[in-house]
Parts: sequence; C-alpha cells; structure tokens
Amino acid sequence: MDIRCRKTSCRFNDKYTCRAQEILIKKNLVCEKYERGDKPAVDKTKWLFSDTPPEYAPQRDSATLEIGCNAHCLFNRDGKCVANGITLNDLQEKPLCVTFLRK
Repeated sequence: MDIRCRKTSCRFNDKYTCRAQEILIKKNLVCEKYERGDKPAVDKTKWLFSDTPPEYAPQRDSATLEIGCNAHCLFNRDGKCVANGITLNDLQEKPLCVTFLRK
C-alpha cells in the first residue's frame, strides 16, 4: 500500500511518507495520529514548477503499519482501510484523507 502524507509539519512525516506505528482516520476524515512537530511546513509552491522534483522517502510496507478507519468509506472494512493506497492532504489545519470515497 502506498501511504503518502502531504502534512509536512507532522512529526511522523518523513519526506511525504508516514512513519507512525499506526494511522487512524476518524469519521470526519481527519488523521487522528497527526502530531505537530518542530519542523516547518514545506512550501510546495517553491518546487511545483521547478526542474527539481521533491525528494520522497521509500514507500512503507503496509504490513508494518496498522491503518484504521472510522469513516463511512468504500474502503472501510470492519474498521480497517483496504485501499491500494492513501493520501493525506495539507489544505486544512489537520491532515484529511483524500482517498475517501463515500459508500
């Protein structure tokens, strides 16, 4: 499973890959495990149109990560996410799951 998090201010974010032991998406689609770290948020507009792409950390094996979901989502199977990958955005104060598809 590909897990990408754009909330670069989170202490678990390592170059857009989540390093938390577990993820829980709440009913309102917010990642409950988000913890603001001491690193500043990355301004993606600086590289959006540049010749240098951003650096991404290697993908994590989903077997090493528990992904829980309380949202009314197509990919929620008994409280576990079964999507091929999830992406969390950074448009709000807290990261939201943008992989969400309403059941």
